[in-house]
Amino acid sequence: MPKKVILDVDPGFDDAIALCIALFEPTLDVIAVTSVGGNCPPDQATRNVQAIVEQLDPPRWPRIGAASPPDCPLPADGRYQFGEDGLGGANLDVAELRARHPSEKVIADAVRAEPNSVTIIALGPLTNIARVFQRDPELTSLVGELVMMGGTIDGPGNITPAAEFNIYCDPEAARTVFLSPSTKTLIPLDVTNQVILSFDLFNRLPDASTNVGKLLHAILPPAFRAYRQRFGLEGIHVHDSVALMAAIHPELFTMREMAVDVETVGELTRGATIFDRRRVPAWRHNIAVATGMDKATVIEAMIAGLATAAKR
Repeated sequence: MPKKVILDVDPGFDDAIALCIALFEPTLDVIAVTSVGGNCPPDQATRNVQAIVEQLDPPRWPRIGAASPPDCPLPADGRYQFGEDGLGGANLDVAELRARHPSEKVIADAVRAEPNSVTIIALGPLTNIARVFQRDPELTSLVGELVMMGGTIDGPGNITPAAEFNIYCDPEAARTVFLSPSTKTLIPLDVTNQVILSFDLFNRLPDASTNVGKLLHAILPPAFRAYRQRFGLEGIHVHDSVALMAAIHPELFTMREMAVDVETVGELTRGATIFDRRRVPAWRHNIAVATGMDKATVIEAMIAGLATAAKR
């Protein structure tokens, strides 16, 4: 039976790739896609989610959740990497929804409807998840599993020297979620940074005669240019797609139970994920963290997932 999932995303080309795979993955039943501000502002994130779903036209359309304004302005600006619209300036057409349901409500309703059966795959800041847990604390024990892309164990951050982007955008929310009693898995930069979508791999993606290929060929070339100009890389990181693979193929990842918290007030370290790795830890383990993966097989699974999406 397919696993019921909610994808919480802030598209972003990387989230778009993950959606291409997830919406057509036969082992997943994507019951909702909820948007959150991060790579782009909340209103744009909502528009992007709807535009991507419309462009892909999957066999079963998920419920769509609209991003609410964050409690504080987003501290990071992803436009240098993702373009003004978050998708490299693709300016996808979209039929605006007249009645929008907040992401928090969509998540809460879906989990309440099927307790202990829904996996949430959080690929952006954890704003929505924290709000759901704060407003209805019982839901922390009703979520089947929470898989998150974010944080870093040993490596530097990718938005500040100490912090990864998703956690930095809303560290208070991340701390709320990390310290909750829910069943959680974290896929950090230490693992996701290992995968780079090179030009050779780009040439293996579906062609523009398919819905998936048309979308990817519209949004990825600007991403390649941005990565070359800013980072000197001949390829792009696909952090969210790697995290999605951990939800679909957990057997390809090495996991370790760890104790983690989030720095919320440090002048230089705000948004840093702090792991208690002392010889005699004082913190209790609260999360399973990916520490390694079968890189080659993960990459092939991603390419295969996109090929499957194109065929369907």
